[in-house]
Amino acid sequence: MSILTRTNRLGFFEIRLESIGGLGANLAGKMLAETGVLGLGLNASNFSSYGSEKKGTPVKSFVRFCEPEVDIRDHSPIEQPHVVGIFHETLYKTVNVISGLPADGIVVVNSTRPAEEIRADLGLVSGTLAVVDAMGIALEERTKLNTSMLGALFRVCDFLDPEAMRSVIRSTFEKKNPLLVEPNLRTFNRGYDEMELHVYPVTDDAEDRVFERPQPLLGYETQLLGGVIATQGNSMTRDVSGSRQGYVPEYEADKCTHCAKCDSICPDYCFVWEEQADKRGRMMPFLQGIDYQYCKGCLKCVDICPSGALSSRREQWGWAEQNRVAHQFPAYEGGRA
Repeated sequence: MSILTRTNRLGFFEIRLESIGGLGANLAGKMLAETGVLGLGLNASNFSSYGSEKKGTPVKSFVRFCEPEVDIRDHSPIEQPHVVGIFHETLYKTVNVISGLPADGIVVVNSTRPAEEIRADLGLVSGTLAVVDAMGIALEERTKLNTSMLGALFRVCDFLDPEAMRSVIRSTFEKKNPLLVEPNLRTFNRGYDEMELHVYPVTDDAEDRVFERPQPLLGYETQLLGGVIATQGNSMTRDVSGSRQGYVPEYEADKCTHCAKCDSICPDYCFVWEEQADKRGRMMPFLQGIDYQYCKGCLKCVDICPSGALSSRREQWGWAEQNRVAHQFPAYEGGRA
């Protein structure tokens, strides 16, 4: 008798994890597949897709399960997953995270926001939405959020055995650092227990989402004549907010001495300055605030600030956008520098 609750036409139950580099989705996919093989006797495969391997860039991890008598000969990226796990909400801005999800699919999201807000952002008409504060759990237990996301994923994949995953957690972390075993077990258990499940019925007019494969803006048919590069390499439009892992620096202007130590240590030039006259009439640079578009949450500025003007705070949805002081690039117009 099959233990897989549902499969596609090839006999696979498929999971796609949408994440960014540094949050542990690659390891989570490996542990998921290992649990199915060692704990349940299933056949399973796992592989990941990522670009420059730089922290903060989009990452996908794919997991396929099937019965022991079914061979896995398909090693292509998963386009129509039964379950999608979203490790970071900022992926909504640049990635169609639920592309190819069927009308009755399951989405697991790391978030502290109400389910209805997330549902509206995703455009989720039907299916199941699972919400868990995976980041908050990880911060409290001093682990990574991939373990708490695994707990939530095991809750929605009812054929998986949580005890088998606990065994995999023990075998995985006791080799690297035995002190991490118990914190990761607590993280997994909390992700499993604290997840909130919201089910939206599939109506008669509900349709499966069509998978969209991103196409390059400039390719064989779309490049400019002569191979002209209209915009030279720069990172002015890049948004690195997706690389933050729970905390951002908060600026209090009344405590600032404008010593510029934060600016000297910041790896991404997040701090915005403006030349103003001081009390003696001398023109000096004064700190105006932080451009959170370029802040990846390393908090080096908090560590070096001598006056306490910078402190760390748990990031909340929309806070960075509301408190952002944007850089001004007057020479940058119409997409050309």
